[in-house]
Amino acid sequence: MLLDVETRSLIAPSILAADFARLGEEVEVVAPYIDMLHVDVMDGHFVPNISLGIPVIESLRPVTDLKFDCHLMMLNPDFYFPALKQAGADLVTVHIEVFPNPTEAAKAARSEGLEFGLVLNPPTPFEALEPFVELCDMIVVMSVNPGFGGQAFIADTMRKVELARNLVESHGLLTDIEVDGGIGPENIDRARDAGANVFVAGSSVFRAKDPVGAVQELRAKIREER
Repeated sequence: MLLDVETRSLIAPSILAADFARLGEEVEVVAPYIDMLHVDVMDGHFVPNISLGIPVIESLRPVTDLKFDCHLMMLNPDFYFPALKQAGADLVTVHIEVFPNPTEAAKAARSEGLEFGLVLNPPTPFEALEPFVELCDMIVVMSVNPGFGGQAFIADTMRKVELARNLVESHGLLTDIEVDGGIGPENIDRARDAGANVFVAGSSVFRAKDPVGAVQELRAKIREER
């Protein structure tokens, strides 16, 4: 492999599962033990739920210097790229279902100094993303249907992770491959074995009795021998 998945394994808890009344405090508790924060931004149109927006990202930025991985479940995410950058976003991922040809969206993101990635929903075939792999700093495979936290992991989506890993390596790229949805200690090794190296864990971290211990357990599972 061009990318040593286990060496570059990144845990990215989703703040969607955190207690928003104590968001800064909860992030500070886990920040020393994680690699980035996953920030779900939903518009109530592309997905039925509404989550958070620019003010929350802006208020959270002074709390940590962790990378903000902003997953934009929106119909017009490119409109918000400048504001997201100003608020403190580092990486934006947008859905291939919104941008069947994401070339201009990728250019717009990079013009703002943002990293760029593409997201695949469970029903969307991997072939929809395949022509655009070289645009991506990250490919995100949704292992739940987007819009709500706490859903069950869809095991069949791991085939897309395998396809993404093979494609990235065949192109000689170091693109990160992220799995988002239902990730916990019972399945994170399966995502790793499929080729993912970034793991979004929401409920399994922020809703655990011991969030730090939960992160450490996830990391231990990633490092277990296959």
